Amino acid sequence: MKTPVSPALVAVVGPVEPALLAAWTAHYRRLGIERFHLAFHFPDHVHDAWRHQLLAASHDLGIVPARINTGPWHEHTNTQLRDSLREQAGTGWHLIADSDEFQTHPVPLAEMIAQAEAARRKVIGGLMLDRATNDGRLALWRPETGLDRAFPLGGHLTHRLLKGDPRKIVLAHSSVTVASGNHRAPGHRPDPDTLACVHHFKWRSGVLDDLRRRVDRFTSGEWAEHTPAVRSEASRLLQHIDRHNGRIDVADPRLAFRCVTIERLPDGWAAEAAKIATTWRPHTAQSQSGSTISSPSP
Repeated sequence: MKTPVSPALVAVVGPVEPALLAAWTAHYRRLGIERFHLAFHFPDHVHDAWRHQLLAASHDLGIVPARINTGPWHEHTNTQLRDSLREQAGTGWHLIADSDEFQTHPVPLAEMIAQAEAARRKVIGGLMLDRATNDGRLALWRPETGLDRAFPLGGHLTHRLLKGDPRKIVLAHSSVTVASGNHRAPGHRPDPDTLACVHHFKWRSGVLDDLRRRVDRFTSGEWAEHTPAVRSEASRLLQHIDRHNGRIDVADPRLAFRCVTIERLPDGWAAEAAKIATTWRPHTAQSQSGSTISSPSP
């Protein structure tokens, strides 16, 4: 029996804080990832100092960026960069994750892939669990505190409030085309009983400026969009925050926020995730592409 090869990780990274990149890299190395194919994209508003700091952090982590891109963050930018990285990664399985997404799998990656291959599946799915602070503030966090302690709650913000697609393609064979936002792989259906949990650490300090910029630039046409879905979801979050004094309403029972950690999922998570993944349908004002604002923040 041949030894399974660890999948290559493919990710498009926006101007995140270097501490997040370090925590993210460490997390995936613990999962057994050895090959990182990263593209960094910097929109025009990002200062040179931030860009240099993040690229230096990548090199310090032992990762040489495959692509460094600047300019408008069009809706198609992420997809084009991701697909060029997948081509570079070559034949085999690719783990696809945004830089604010920390995947946990029910069994080790090699076993996940072996099970998929035995079932003649070429994709493995996941479901997003949005992480938040205890009081819903969009807070700064410190590396010494850690993401789990800074954002101890997990809930369903993306699909219950933002009306976005919470499903993710987390692993795909190189022969499979993955749609925009990594939500679907046309012609391929993940097994709903082996879903990964995608801990989504998007709701941090600074995200509101990113969302307002996204709405403004998509509305003006400065950044090109294919559907209004991304802009609509950003607007829903901004309106919610305005109604709740700058915070996410983590007490809203619809959003189902509860205490979690990366290593400890909510009771009944697998059944809950399978039900959501199999019954989710695009919002009526949304195209079938299911794009969400889960892609890297511009």
